[in-house]
Amino acid sequence: MKTKMRRTWLLAGLVLGSCQVELDNFFGKQNPGTYPNVDEALRPYFQRFEAEAAARGLTVDLADAYITGYISDIPENQVIGQCSYSSNDPHRVTIDKPFWNQASDLEREFVVFHELGHCYLARVHDESMDARGICLSIMRSGTGACRDVYNAASRSGLIQELFTEKD
Repeated sequence: MKTKMRRTWLLAGLVLGSCQVELDNFFGKQNPGTYPNVDEALRPYFQRFEAEAAARGLTVDLADAYITGYISDIPENQVIGQCSYSSNDPHRVTIDKPFWNQASDLEREFVVFHELGHCYLARVHDESMDARGICLSIMRSGTGACRDVYNAASRSGLIQELFTEKD
């Protein structure tokens, strides 16, 4: 009886253990820096986000956080990116396909970093601006009065602000 019970527990352990390995492989834990369930075109921007965090002494692991990313049509007008939450897909970044197809590298980075700011960093919108009306945060909503100036000169400061914890 004890031998039969041990075999049953051993079999259950193997089945459960193999499911964990498959789940880990599914989410990329076996291969750091990979992002399963993220469109291939978004992966370099996920890598940049992690690298920018690391350059500031922060550890960010988007695969471990199970953040997914897709490029698809967003039906709402004037919406080019979304971070959505659901029980099936708890941290889903979606970038609007028409925007993506015409955007520059920096425009793509800006929107992906903004959405990862919501999905990973739990940042809310920040409408702060300087005296000239220029947005002081990547996390601006797009409905406020500030103007985006995200270029090679402003990039570093805006990314620093993104990764700076707010009170």
